Amino acid sequence: MDALEMLLQRRSIPRLAAPAPSGDVLENIIQAGLRAPDHGALTPWQFVICEGEGLTRLSTILADAAQTNGADEAAIEKARNAPLRAPMVVAVIARTRPHDKVPTIEQHISAGCATQAMQMAAVAQGFQGFWRTGAFAYHPAVREALSVEGDDQIVGFLYLGTPDCAPANAPKRDTSKFVTYL
Repeated sequence: MDALEMLLQRRSIPRLAAPAPSGDVLENIIQAGLRAPDHGALTPWQFVICEGEGLTRLSTILADAAQTNGADEAAIEKARNAPLRAPMVVAVIARTRPHDKVPTIEQHISAGCATQAMQMAAVAQGFQGFWRTGAFAYHPAVREALSVEGDDQIVGFLYLGTPDCAPANAPKRDTSKFVTYL
């Protein structure tokens, strides 16, 4: 699949199995993230890779956050199982810093671009993934557990692994609904 076709056919694959990317493949995924647009060369990203025991720790962090919110047992269990939907989860954090020419929002967007680049690098190498954010990305206990402070944000959790289902067809969208010209 060439690069344009990959972008035009991009779909999240919600069911992922082992193996997760590793070795040179994982290094390529990380390097793709590090090539995201980066005004001012601030490198406003951090990637926290969770696999094996790291997935178990993330599972506990999310379950504890759900419990702190007063969730019922079903919601706590759902939070506990969320990271286990893939053999690897990469928490992508926008690590911002004050800059007179690069507003915080640009740094957050840059981290989002890094996430997309990492997902596409995984697909290009035969793996798949999906990007989730959700309420836990903003939960104080989750932020604290991942050392997210101040204007820093968790921009998403990138789930990666081997596809365990066929992707749905990507719908062709009517560009006239999204594009105007000046």
